[in-house]
Amino acid sequence: MTDQGFTPSSTHPPLPPTSEVDQFHRLRLLRSRRVGISTYKRLLIEHGTAQNALAALPEVARAAGVSGYQLCPEGVIHAEMRAARDFGAVLVDHLHPAYPSSLAELDDAPPFLWTLGDVSILQKPMIAMVGARNASSLGTRMAKKLAADLGEAGYVVVSGLARGVDAAAHLAALPTGTVAVQAGGVDVMYPAENTELALGIAQQGLRVSEMPMGQQPMARHFPMRNRIISGLAQATIVVEAAAKSGSLITARDALDQGRDVLAVPGHPFDARASGCNMLIRDGATLVRGADDVLAAMAPLCQSPSRQAELPLVAEETPPKHPSLRDTSALHMQILDRLGPAPMAEDQLIRDIAIPASQITPVLVSLELDGQIQRRQGGLLTKA
Repeated sequence: MTDQGFTPSSTHPPLPPTSEVDQFHRLRLLRSRRVGISTYKRLLIEHGTAQNALAALPEVARAAGVSGYQLCPEGVIHAEMRAARDFGAVLVDHLHPAYPSSLAELDDAPPFLWTLGDVSILQKPMIAMVGARNASSLGTRMAKKLAADLGEAGYVVVSGLARGVDAAAHLAALPTGTVAVQAGGVDVMYPAENTELALGIAQQGLRVSEMPMGQQPMARHFPMRNRIISGLAQATIVVEAAAKSGSLITARDALDQGRDVLAVPGHPFDARASGCNMLIRDGATLVRGADDVLAAMAPLCQSPSRQAELPLVAEETPPKHPSLRDTSALHMQILDRLGPAPMAEDQLIRDIAIPASQITPVLVSLELDGQIQRRQGGLLTKA
């Protein structure tokens, strides 16, 4: 083995790779060109070890039509690990005892997380809170109140260290614990205005990132970050969000991951509340305060410190509206059935085998969102 710093003695037979050596190879494999998370996992399964996978990767690339393939240089990984040591960051991989089980169960779970702060916080129950960067004063007050109350109830608040709702939630949750998931490297302060907050989180909570050290955040990194925010948490609360915003991407990630989504309502004339109002319309739990959140979480697992405080509700009337997850699944069923060729609405209803009273409002919603188009004669097509 020729890795700098990992050269075995020539007077002894080769030893099995240490966890440090194996971690080096696995990080190099993940950082190699065209190796995403699914490819990384497949290569490890097929070749047994990261070192074997690295040896086979050029031939795998050649078979896929990629000529002149080059692995990630060893020096790049040495530099990343050296930068992490200098900064005080700790690498947590899926073999690390601190790696959160809630994240490990995801198909696209990050194989590595660079962390700065108290990694033990990853083992505590978490709730994500996201919202508008240009939050209103009411929105930031609501985020602070929710974060403080949920922290007192025993939950760690997870967010994305953005301005607005994220910053307000982190700040209020600092005394009880908060996790900031960064879109760039864990050593990159972004946005710069939250530098002091980021330093405080490293002291009293935890900053995490799947990105290499020193990586400046780019637009495509933020949706990737969002899946980690929702993946760490048992539920995601949206405080303020426009109809098309990154916060709704996080909410969609939460649904796809089997997590609950909750939303704070807002005035219909406030564009910053339109996304939250849409989520509530489609079945998200309406949040007026921390008690609403704790009540919604009770069926999943009781809050660590308030288990005895939640009232028991006997024979609660079932909700009249389908859950957000059910509505999302129905959206996908409809869109999967439709294509450019027109289909009669009654045929669509028969194919899906759900009462027309449930499908019709969803069709109207999809039509208003521009995802389907209604043709003459009651025919539908996918937009």
